[in-house]
Amino acid sequence: MRGLFAGIASRGDVTGFRPAFSIFWSICLAQMLSGCILGSEKPELAVDIPPAYRAAGSAPDAALPSLEWWRTFRSRELTALIEEAQVANLDIAAAVGRIVQADAQARIAGSALLPAVDLNADAIRTRASQATETSTSGRSERSSFSTSLSASYEIDFWGKNRAALRAAEEAAVASRFAREVVHLTTVASVANAYFQVLAAQDRLRVARRNEASASRILGLFQQRLQAGTASSLDIAQQESVVGTQRAAIPLLEQTLRQNINTLAVLLGRPPEFFNLRGGSMSQLAIPRVTPGLPSDVLTQRPDIRQAEAQLASANGDVEAARAAFFPTISLTGEGGYRSNALKFLFQPEAAFYSAAGSLTQPIFDGLRLQGDLDFQRGRQEELLQLYRKAIVSAFADVENALVAIQQSARRERLQREVVASSRRAFEISETRLREGTIDLVTSLNTQQSLFQAEDNLAQARLAHLQAVLSLYQALGGSWIVRPSVVTANEAP
Repeated sequence: MRGLFAGIASRGDVTGFRPAFSIFWSICLAQMLSGCILGSEKPELAVDIPPAYRAAGSAPDAALPSLEWWRTFRSRELTALIEEAQVANLDIAAAVGRIVQADAQARIAGSALLPAVDLNADAIRTRASQATETSTSGRSERSSFSTSLSASYEIDFWGKNRAALRAAEEAAVASRFAREVVHLTTVASVANAYFQVLAAQDRLRVARRNEASASRILGLFQQRLQAGTASSLDIAQQESVVGTQRAAIPLLEQTLRQNINTLAVLLGRPPEFFNLRGGSMSQLAIPRVTPGLPSDVLTQRPDIRQAEAQLASANGDVEAARAAFFPTISLTGEGGYRSNALKFLFQPEAAFYSAAGSLTQPIFDGLRLQGDLDFQRGRQEELLQLYRKAIVSAFADVENALVAIQQSARRERLQREVVASSRRAFEISETRLREGTIDLVTSLNTQQSLFQAEDNLAQARLAHLQAVLSLYQALGGSWIVRPSVVTANEAP
C-alpha cells in the first residue's frame, strides 16, 4: 500500500492521493471494528462436575499416579517392554507424523496473513514468418527481457484469515493430545498383553499340575481295579477327568503365543524375532491408586484435552465461515525493468511499476457460503456434544475402574479361601482313596472343585491387575504431583 500511494504522489496527483489516504484510514478503522461486527460463537459447556467420586476412599489424593506409573507393578520386564514400546511403537510414530502434518497446515493457514512476493524474470526471442512480411526492411526477429518483483496482499478486515489460523493452530494442538491418547493406549495395551501372558503361563502351570494330580488318582484307581475294589466305570470316569485337563492345555498355549505375538507388534517387531521370559502374576505387586478429584480428570485425560482443542478449532472455522460473507479487499503491485536489449535492461528508462486494489463482495453463489456456514455450525455442535460425552465418559470410566478394583480384590481374596479349602479336601480324599475308604463320586467332586478353583484364582488375579490398569488409563496415565502444602507447624 505504501508503494501505491507513493507512486501516486510522485506523479503530483495530490487530488487523487487525498481520497486514497482517506480510504486507507477508513480501512484501518473497519479492521479494528471487524471483531465487534462479527463477534464469536462459542457454545457453553453445560456439564456438571461432581465434587467427588462415589466409589473413592476418604483420601482421594493419597496415592496419585506417578510419572512412570507402570513401575509400580514392580516388574523389570514389564518396564523394559513399555519403555521400548514408547520408542518403537508404530502407532505412536504415525501419530507423530500427524502432528507434523497439522503443524504444516497451521503454517499454510498463517501464510494468508502475510503478503506473497514473487520474483519474475523473462527472456523472450521471437521470429516472425517471412512469408507474411510486407517490408523487406522490417526486422523479423525480436528480443525482450524483463525482471520484476510482484506482491499481493489480502487485507483481513473481518478476521477470516485470523480465524482460519486459530482453527489450524487448535487442530495442531488436538493432534498432540491425539498422540498422547495413542501413547496411553499403547502403554496400557502392552501392560494388558503382558498380564495376559503371565495369566496364561499361570493357568498352564495349574492345568499341568492338575493333569498330574488326576493321572496320579487314575493310577490309584487302576491299583484298586487290580485288587478288585474298583470297576471299569471308575477307571473311565477318572480318565475323563484326566482328558479334560489335557484338553485345556492347547487352548491356553494358543492364548499364550497369541499374546506374545501381540506384544511383538506393539513393540514394532516381527513375532519371529521376539522372545519373552514371562513368569507369574504372583510376582507382580498390586499398586494402591487413588483417583484425586473429578475436576482433575479434565486436565489429565488427553482425550478430553483433544476434544476441547477440536471444539476450539471448530469455533475458528465458524468465525471464518461467517467472515466469508463480507467483502474481500486485496492489494497487488509489481515493479521491475523491461527492455528489448539486455544491456539496457537496468537503465532508469526501462523501469516500470503497477499498483492496484480490488474489492470483491459476494452477491449470489448458489447458497455456497450459507451452506459452508451451516456445515461448520453443525460440526461445532457435533464436537461440543462429543466434548461433553468425553467428560461424562471419563467420570464413568473412573467410577467403573474403582468399583472393579474393589470387587476384584474381594473376589481374589475369597477365591484364595476357596482354593485353600478345596486343596485340603483333595488331599484328604487322596489319602482316603489310598486307604480305600472313599467312593468315586467324592473323589471326582474334590478333584473338579480344586481344579476349577485354582483356574478361577488365576483369572481373579488377572482381573485385579486389569482393574488397576484400567484406573491408570481412566485417570489419563501419569499425573503431575501437586506440591505439598507446608503448614505453620510443619515449617522448619
